[in-house]
Amino acid sequence: MAETRHSFAKHTHEAFGIGYMYAGAQKSASGRGLVEAGAGNIITVNPREVHDGHPIGDAPRGWNMLYFDPALIASAARDMSDGASPQYEFTRPVMDNAQVRQCFTALFDAITHGTADAARMRREEMLLLLLHHALSYSGDGPAKPASRTAVAHARIKRAKALLDDCPADLHSLDDLSDVTGLSKFQTVREFTRATGLTPHAYLVQRRIDLARDLIRTGQPLADIAHVAGFADQSHLNRHFVRAFGLTPGRYARAVREN
Repeated sequence: MAETRHSFAKHTHEAFGIGYMYAGAQKSASGRGLVEAGAGNIITVNPREVHDGHPIGDAPRGWNMLYFDPALIASAARDMSDGASPQYEFTRPVMDNAQVRQCFTALFDAITHGTADAARMRREEMLLLLLHHALSYSGDGPAKPASRTAVAHARIKRAKALLDDCPADLHSLDDLSDVTGLSKFQTVREFTRATGLTPHAYLVQRRIDLARDLIRTGQPLADIAHVAGFADQSHLNRHFVRAFGLTPGRYARAVREN
């Protein structure tokens, strides 16, 4: 996270960089020409791509930035292309796309706020979806395999059953991919098509459902948070309020009163 009026001289990074401009504006020379970016835009840079950055106007510009090791991106690209290619490149230095923006925001939140274990699936799925939407927006991307939608839909039932049966467990995209026999990217894509939720969002919903059932038994909320798979009670509270509009404590009182 940065907020500054500083002008950056030409330089490079060894990593892939992608960020979200949340305030102000800047102009920069990139490997793809002179570009300008403002609040709401996604900005990108490829490894060893020469770029700089200068503010536009008197106000500082602010951005959240994530950097990824090329090996991690190569692994994601290989997964997205069903093993066809490890190659990936951001072809647009500035993007104005809601799907890319939403995926970046979710990924940034999972990296900066989630615990290592609890946020692992969220980080993996959002990185894959972010890279996918960035390529789709650019009109480019790895080679796509033949359609496997019908087969994938049947296999997704196995992943869904795994999450339904053991919502409190620490599941990963590797686990779901093993169950479906699909790549991690295909698993995320087909799971979302089948259920309307990403695997992580579906898992959180199942944990909320479990917590709600446990609240009706009168157990302490701290114990319920642990049993239902949440990091702690505040983690449970946040998701419970988001789903139902009231805290677990208020829900527990309402259950007792009825």
